[in-house]
Amino acid sequence: MLNSIADFLCRHRFPLCTEKREIVDALLSDMRSGLASRPADEDMAKTWLLPPPNPPKNKNVIVIDAGGTNFRTCLVSFDGSGTPSISDFRKSAMPGTERELSRAEFFAKIADSVDYLKNRADRIGFCFSYSMTITPDGDGIANSFSKEIKAAEVVGVPIGKTLLEELNSRGWNTVGRIVLLNDTVAALLAGAAVENSGRRYSSHVGFILGTGMNGAYIQPKARFADREIERQIVVCESGKFSNFRKSDFDEILDEKSQHRGEYRLEKCCSGAYLGPLSLEVLKTAAKDGIFSDSTAKSILSLNELSLIDASGFLISPLNEKNILYKCSDSDESDTEKIHEILDALVDRSAWYAANILAACVIQSGGGSDSCSPVCILCNGSTFYKTHKMRPRIEGYLERLLWQERGLSYEIASKDDDITLGTAIAALSK
Repeated sequence: MLNSIADFLCRHRFPLCTEKREIVDALLSDMRSGLASRPADEDMAKTWLLPPPNPPKNKNVIVIDAGGTNFRTCLVSFDGSGTPSISDFRKSAMPGTERELSRAEFFAKIADSVDYLKNRADRIGFCFSYSMTITPDGDGIANSFSKEIKAAEVVGVPIGKTLLEELNSRGWNTVGRIVLLNDTVAALLAGAAVENSGRRYSSHVGFILGTGMNGAYIQPKARFADREIERQIVVCESGKFSNFRKSDFDEILDEKSQHRGEYRLEKCCSGAYLGPLSLEVLKTAAKDGIFSDSTAKSILSLNELSLIDASGFLISPLNEKNILYKCSDSDESDTEKIHEILDALVDRSAWYAANILAACVIQSGGGSDSCSPVCILCNGSTFYKTHKMRPRIEGYLERLLWQERGLSYEIASKDDDITLGTAIAALSK
């Protein structure tokens, strides 16, 4: 039997608080390789977008938000002063979460979900939170799906053009353009719209830690190798980064996932994977003799574990309704061990998220003047709802940016940020 949880984690190559290795430099190297069209894990996708100098006025926009779990639609209206209002909100399941969909089925389901807003606006902003290549006209071509979405026939397809064809076939006649963007870009644009009297920002970063994980920043005009990049928002696809140490648990989870060998950093951090990863760690601990026989047997009998259950246990480990409390069979020692293991997983996730944010801020070129910090807008259920995730990210970010590099930043928030940013993008083209 191992002496402690620390021994157990070290044996399986899982980094502890005292031995976390910065991956900021490795992330920056990968980002710059991608910008120069050299081999890189991250996509570094150009968006051809920048925050508009002035808010839109007297405009309506249909907004579609295809996230990791939920599919949301609504109408956003900007009045004469540029103040937005949201109406006709609906939420449904993301197409492709339950079974494999054909190309036709995928776009038919999207059209079904938005048909109630038929001809209510001449623009659609489509927040499509998956890897894609944005074209200069604002369309997006799907590169791959993460978060266990099953729609292989949609890869390589222009999302906006194909959806518009489907809508036109249903009698839509007012929409002239569908603008595609990522949720990180929407967050960034919403951050740029934050009213902050007396504050001037040097740049902006958008970050999502929810079902998936990703970052976006404003790339200054620069030359990388023989390629010149115009100033614009760049989406990193940070979850694809793989140049870091993986634990045995990460390898087990990867082997069982739909996209094996892909999205390695996302599988360590995001909500779609933290629950299953927690279960793999606990089952390995059970096999290694960390728990009592009865607790080990209960854990090994579990077929699934959600992040909600894992985070709930961290918040209230003695809640008799929690599945992990039931597994520990009221054994105080086992309860403490489960808590320590899950806490280590959250802490590592926060560390990696802070490294991604630090790399985005550094690459933006902003923050050197404390009077003009970089504005960071974070979003996502894992960021906001997972036990101690946000304060840990903020603490690590303070160390990585301000204490070690002297770069200034502020974390901002705005109600309905993804919806607002998506609407702004649709009217920026």
